[in-house]
Amino acid sequence: MGTGEYVNKSGNTVQVERAIKAKVAEMTESINRKVVARGTRAVNALRNAELRVLKGQGSGRVYKKPDTYGAASKATRKLLGDYGHRLRGGQLYRASAPGEVPARRTGNLRMHWNGRVESAAASDGGVTVIAEIESQERYAADLEHGTKKIAPRPFVERIKKEAEPEIRKIYSRAYR
Repeated sequence: MGTGEYVNKSGNTVQVERAIKAKVAEMTESINRKVVARGTRAVNALRNAELRVLKGQGSGRVYKKPDTYGAASKATRKLLGDYGHRLRGGQLYRASAPGEVPARRTGNLRMHWNGRVESAAASDGGVTVIAEIESQERYAADLEHGTKKIAPRPFVERIKKEAEPEIRKIYSRAYR
């Protein structure tokens, strides 16, 4: 047996350098798979943060929910004093004030999000992962940035801030 060679488990003589390169490649591939899997967990952390951030009522004006009829619910009866009008059937809700996260009226903004994880090979043999969630509601950008008629109700940065500690934990764990 020459210098830089060893006998593997199968009894074959192998070059040490080739064996080390093969083992490093195997470990790199394993870590890359784990990084992508952690991207999925990061998407879940973002989704959970989004559900927490967009969960409640605002502190703005009280409105009648469009296309609602019938007897007032318990929540609507609580809001009647702040409504300022006579309610002839239907339901009320309290909107968000400018600068607050959007209040939940129908729940559509809160429930219609898609998450995705994209991965691409990096030049150093690693992998770059992008984990993101995106609202499927057409009015999400209007709420986030405001329009001529609506003041902004920012929520994106609050979702990121809420999810950040969990995402840091996910990616900080040791890769075994």
